[in-house]
This record gives sequence, structure tokens and C-alpha cells, in this order.
Amino acid sequence: MKLFVSEGNPHCLKVLAALEVTGVQCDVQYVNHEVRVVPFLSRPALPALLLPSGEHLFSSNAICQYLFEVSGQGSSELCSQWLEWEATDLQPALLQALHMAVLQGKGSEVSKVLQGPLNHLEQSLSKGKTQCLTGEAVSVADVVLGAALYPVLSDSSLALSEHKCVKAWFDQHSFQSAVQKVLQGKGLQGLKSYMQRQPAPHISQCSDARPCNSNPAEGEEGERVVSEEEMEAAALTWSKSLNASPLATDRQHPILPQEGKRNVLVTSALPYVNNVPHLGNIIGCVLSADVFSRYGRLRGWNLLFVCGTDEYGTATENKAREEGLTPQQICDKYHAIHTSIYKWFQIGFDFFGRTTTEKQTEIAQNIFWRLHKHGFLMEDTVEQLHCEKCQRFLADRFVEGICPQCSYPEARGDQCDKCGRLINAVELREPQCKVCRQTPVIRSSKHLFLDLPKLETQLEQWLDKSTSEGDWTANAKQITRSWLRDGLKPRCITRDLKWGTPVPHPDFKDKVFYVWFDAPIGYLSITANYTDKWERWWKNPRQVELYNFMAKDNVPFHSVVFPCSLLGAQDNYTLVNHLIATEYLNYEDTKFSKSRGLGVFGDMAKDTGIPSDVWRFYLLYVRPEGQDSAFSWADMATKNNSELLNNLGNFINRAGMFVAKFFEGCVPAMELQQEDKKLLALVGWELQQYIQHMDKVKIRDSLKHILNISRHGNQYIQVNEPWKKIKGGDTEKQRAGTVTGVSVNVACLLSVMLLPYMPTVSQTIRDQLNAPQSCINTMLQGTGTFVCTLSAGHRIGTVSPLFQKLEVDQIEALKKRFGGQQTTAQNAGSAEPAAVPAPAAPVAPAKGDPEKAKQLTQAVAEQGEKVRALKAQKAEKAVITAEVAVLLDLKKQLTLAEGKSPEPAPQKGKKK
Repeated sequence: MKLFVSEGNPHCLKVLAALEVTGVQCDVQYVNHEVRVVPFLSRPALPALLLPSGEHLFSSNAICQYLFEVSGQGSSELCSQWLEWEATDLQPALLQALHMAVLQGKGSEVSKVLQGPLNHLEQSLSKGKTQCLTGEAVSVADVVLGAALYPVLSDSSLALSEHKCVKAWFDQHSFQSAVQKVLQGKGLQGLKSYMQRQPAPHISQCSDARPCNSNPAEGEEGERVVSEEEMEAAALTWSKSLNASPLATDRQHPILPQEGKRNVLVTSALPYVNNVPHLGNIIGCVLSADVFSRYGRLRGWNLLFVCGTDEYGTATENKAREEGLTPQQICDKYHAIHTSIYKWFQIGFDFFGRTTTEKQTEIAQNIFWRLHKHGFLMEDTVEQLHCEKCQRFLADRFVEGICPQCSYPEARGDQCDKCGRLINAVELREPQCKVCRQTPVIRSSKHLFLDLPKLETQLEQWLDKSTSEGDWTANAKQITRSWLRDGLKPRCITRDLKWGTPVPHPDFKDKVFYVWFDAPIGYLSITANYTDKWERWWKNPRQVELYNFMAKDNVPFHSVVFPCSLLGAQDNYTLVNHLIATEYLNYEDTKFSKSRGLGVFGDMAKDTGIPSDVWRFYLLYVRPEGQDSAFSWADMATKNNSELLNNLGNFINRAGMFVAKFFEGCVPAMELQQEDKKLLALVGWELQQYIQHMDKVKIRDSLKHILNISRHGNQYIQVNEPWKKIKGGDTEKQRAGTVTGVSVNVACLLSVMLLPYMPTVSQTIRDQLNAPQSCINTMLQGTGTFVCTLSAGHRIGTVSPLFQKLEVDQIEALKKRFGGQQTTAQNAGSAEPAAVPAPAAPVAPAKGDPEKAKQLTQAVAEQGEKVRALKAQKAEKAVITAEVAVLLDLKKQLTLAEGKSPEPAPQKGKKK
């Protein structure tokens, strides 16, 4: 047998230690890190063991296991488990720690990175009665883990001695011969040569106990294998010239579908006009749609992006009543607020309109009459809840009670948030008006219904085609299927309100359209207010692809109700091809709440002093694509300081500064070597992955490939050290020039890939590099084209840092500012569940306090939403119980504020 190893390679330390412990006779040959020992691999793989059969083993753990087996010491199942843990859990953290200690001089931070794995090892050793991992004798697991940890545990400067059991276990193992051969008596610095050739590792720092906001790339293996063919292909692409025809920056309006082009219509869910959007609203709809729209334009698609405020309905009436304004005044006020917020966030709508327009009335009534003509509407007398005190019929969101299906105590008048069943408000047990808390009475009223059962077959045929051919997110498909599972029911499309699109039928002249029949038609009317040729977009399914962006709560109305309206109208309407729904973004470990001052709302973000591009970056970094995620101030600071400042910004700034400092501001000549071609291939692959993910609207996943490129670039600069080579002879100076030229071209590519995410930063980079406009429409064509944009002799502009560090005190101040008035119950997620408040003593009736009652009404609504969210998330029973107790207490306070006597809560016995 022959074992190939290299000095300074920590993986070689493991196999040499195994050789030392087992005493197996083997020829050991020391080779350079870059030597390819295994003939069928396209990259170096050390250590490698050549077996007598001529086969190779090139996994350090597999080699160690083989050596132990040859010596007659087989490995147990427990050994195998430890080896798997070492490879999947310990190694990623260990490589991160070594990178920080050896290359970055951040030894003080190593303990933080290794805390999780060392805690696990400490707990396992403390439970055992032996000094070894799998029994009385030293096993392959002890050797592999001991040798892997040797470089860090043997260095006293890293302060890792707090784990007593780990220390006692480590001290009994001695691999001095192996250590001397690999580290050469240099300690950690003996690994430097090897570490400089490795990709910068990036692992998740998330605690197991919290939702993870990590980059999807974190935790993955490092550098992918690049073949010779890939390198040569990348070098060939690099040598191609830029696209001669620059992309038009001034778009000609109105934008209309064109024959032979990919015509893409993008909508984001219309935000309610009566509230200021918070960060969750922004990432769920408009920001995600904006990123995809900017990307589509870069790809050369003929794309139109429309949105607007949803202004009709009960919520607007109620807000007007609260503020003492008319509904129209409320709409005008908040439409301006929304417009201002989206402008600051750089949302690039082609048109941002509103639903309170004549076009809305015209188009909605036309669809209504077509549905009526084709027999898809039906009349029925509806028993509705009517509040005698408020003198009005109660819309769905203004009544709550006990669900008739699952007995959830806070079901809304249209749907139960716990079991998801659609319900009629009159079916609620113990209903209450959410405005005044009075018990409503039942009254009859005649209404019109969309006959969904008649349209169900058409809908399912269309859904089968759209969901199979288009890009629908998994949650959109799941929510839609859940609606269809039990069969569709007729759905009421009229309401007894004043503020809405009037129903044109003479028998229903005092009614308006229900907002979820009316609101999606806003996409059409907003487009009609943009161009009188709107039908070329909305009645053109042959030429137009429609993308809808929304949060998951809006899915049924876009996948079932609205498509049924358009199918029933039988007017060749364009139906959604791609339905993109996000999960929810929470604030820290709770929900956004304007009334309690919890969370950042759109009009507050600009007052933080943090640029909008940084806000965009972080929201997209934690975009809730597959599961709920959370905004965290500490995490935002970490991502800004590590990913933007130290990774992306550091690479782009260094590349530009090298040109300015060493080459008088002109890009130097470049003579590509294999190492440069390898970087081009790696960058080209990341670009291809970026395009593939963006085409599928995997916006968060695409972002990781931008950051991976800058990591590759930083590593490339670090290994080649152009600041040293520029001081050497002609050959070394030429090498410094090549590295600098390639790096600054990678920076140019990054500016293009960043444009959908951070438009201002993207423009700043291109200004600093004086990049030609044609670079924008060259890089993202086809599957991705990384060409040399800044050729030798190109003069760049003035280079300056792109990002600023977010300091701890700055972040703490912001966290406190937006932390709201925290109640005891909001700490219910801590280690000790909040205690259930004791029953209050009887209180004598008091005079009502209208102002306090108003505040408490809002607090009750907010707390009710929180309880619903906890139950939906299947939180621990103790946590839910605590929050329900707070809700009941708030309701008692509300009763007192209204001048009523609180009634004792009925005692509920357990069901058998």
C-alpha cells in the first residue's frame, strides 16, 4: 500500500495518526498540495491511499477505517455514527474556524464557531463512563475526531479549555509523530499554505432553537470540481466581445406585447390602502415582484409591471370613521403614503395605480354582466349578522366567534384560521361585533353568488395545465388543492356597504361588489388606466405570460375565485401562468404591530439612516420562500458586516483599488493561466445557476450565487497576493496584472447580477469602473455569458467603499426603538413559559372610557391575531395558554372601559 499525503493538510493529520495508532506497514509519500494522485479525478485529492488491488481511497475517514480494519480492529455502528457526525457537523465548523484563525487572524472568534460541536462532544463524553467515545479501547472515532481537533485544541491562544470532558479525552491521545510531519512544529501556521488554496468556507451560525435566516448556500460543501473542458470553455467565452447593441435604458411607454418576443406581465398583490405596509408586506409582494421584473428586463423580455392600492371595502370605511375623514380622503391620503414608501424602496413599477377609478367600475361591471349572461350567477337570500349599535351589516372581518367545525374561539366571519374551513358568519357560535363588542342579530338580505360549482370542471382543467407548465410555488399548489378537495361552494360577490364598486343590477342597486370579487379586477383597470390598449395584455393568453406575486394568504383568491370569474366571463382573458407566493416574515420572534410599535413599517425605514439598498438586500436574503422567516436586527447587522462589507464590498473595492494604485487607473494586460481559467469556470457556473434560479423565481437562492462569486474572488486575490507580486520581477508583475484585470472584470459582472437586488449599488459599481453600458445586456443572455468587459487599457473611475459597518450600539438603539411596549406575555417563548395570570378579583361597574376602549379594541384584535398565529404554528401549549390568558384579560379590560360589568367566564369541562 502507498499513502500519499501533503504537509500542512489537516486531513492528512487524521490518516497519519491512524497509521501511528494501528501500526500498519505502509509506504508514505509526501507530495505537493496540487499533485493529482487519483487518475480519474480532475482535481487534487489528498490524502489518497493506493491499495494493492490498484484502487484508490481518497476520503480521509474511509482511509482511517480501512487502516483500523487491516489491523484487526473493526468499527462498530457507534463508530460509524461518530464518523458521519465528524464529516457533516464538525468539519464544516472546523474549516471555518481554521480559516478565521490561520488566514484572518480572528482567533478570538473561533470558540463561537466551534461552540455547538464542542458542546455536543462534551455532553456525549460526560454521559459515558469511559474515556473513549465508543468503549474502553481507542477506536477509529477517537483517532479521527482527536486528530481533526488537534490544531485548535492544542493551541492555548484559542481559549477552548472550558469543555473539561473534551480536554480530558483529548489529553489522553498523542499523535506526536503525525503532528510533527504535518504541522512541522509551526502549530496553526503550519496549515497556512494549504488553507490559502481552499475556498472560503461559509456555514450557518443559526441556533437550532430559532428559525434560520441563513443563506441557502451556508453549510454546503465548498468548491465544486472544475474539469479541464470547463476551464477551456470559460476562457473561450471570456475572449468574446461585448454585445454591440446596448440595452435601451429609456423604456418607451406604453409597453405593449410584441410578436416574436417573450411578453411578461407582472403583478404584485394590491396592498390595502388603509394601512402603512410593514417589511413583511413589502417583501411578500412588491419587492419580490420588482426584483423579478428588473431581472426580466435585463434578460431582454418585453415586460410590464403593474400594481396599485386596493381602496374599496369595509376596512376603508372603518379607517375613515376612525380618522374622521371620508373614505375617498382616506384613500387619497394612504395612496400617497404607499407611493412614497415604494419610491424610497426603489420599486420600479411601470405603473402604480388604484382601484377607485371609472375604469374599475366599467370593467368590473362588464365582467359581472358577462357572468350573468352565461348563467354563472345565482341569487339567494342570506341571513347576515347585523350590529344594532353600529347600524350596519357586519362584513366578514368585523365579526368573530367560535368556529362551528373545530371550536376555535376566534374564527372570522368567512374562514377559520385554525381548521381552514370556509364558514358563514351566522354559523359562528357566540358572535361579536369587532368594533363595539356587542352581540349582533340575524337579518335576511338578498345577494348574488358566483356559482363556483358550475365552473369547477373548467377551473380544474385550467389548473392542471397552469400548475404543470408554469412555476407555481409549492404553497400555492397546496393551498389551491385544499380549496378544491371538498368541492367548491357558491361564493357571495355582493355586500351591504356604501364604499365599493356599485352592482349594476336594478334589484341590487343598494349593494356593492364584495372586495375579493372586485379587487383582483383592479389589475385590469390599473392597466387600463396605464394604456387604453390594455386588452392586448389582458385578453391575449397566446402571447402573454402572467406572473402574480403575493403572500400565501392571498392565494385562493388568485388561484380559484378570480380565475373562475374570468373563465365564466368567456372573453379570452389572460389567466395566471406563474403564481409566486411567499410564507410570512415575522419581526424578531413576534408579529409586526403598528398599534404596539412593534416592527419596522415602510415609512420608518428611511429614518434609520440605513440605505434602501441594504434594506432590500437583507429582506431578500431572508425572503420566506419555503417557510416563515424572521427579521432580526442582530442578523441584519451580521449579514451587512459579513456579506456586504467583508465579502462583496471588500472584493469589489480591492479589485478597483489595485487598478488605481498599481496600474495608474488603467486595466492591465492579462495572460490567463490555469488558475485564472479555473476562476472563470467557477464564476461562469455560478452565473448559470443564478440565471436558472431567477428564471424559476427562486430569488433568495439566486442571491447566494452572487455572494459565492465574490467569495471565489476574495480567495483568488488572497492566494495570488498581487500586492506582493507587483514588487517583484517582470513575470511577477505580469501575474499581478492578470489577477487584477480578471478581478476587476468579475466585479463588473457582479454589478450586473446585483442590479435587480441593489439597483443603486449596482450603478455605483459601474460608475466606479466606468463600465460600458453594453455590459448590462451581454452578461445575462442565454444561459449566462461572462466575457471580458474591461479590456486592457480601459480607464476606470474613482473607487471608494460601497458599504458601511453597522455598529453594535447603532443596532441596539434601533432594536429598542422598534421594540414596542413589550408585555410579559411576549416573552413567552423564553425558557420558562409565562405564567397564566390569576383570575382577577370582582370589579364594580365603572363609567366607560371611550378613548381607552378604542385602544383596547385594537389591542384585543392584535392579541387575537397573535393567538391565531401561535395555534397555526402549533406552538407549545404553555405558550398558547399564556397568550390566551392575556387575550381574555384584555377583553375584560375592554368590557370595563365600555362601562359594562364583566361576566365570569363559563367553566369548560373536558370533552370525553
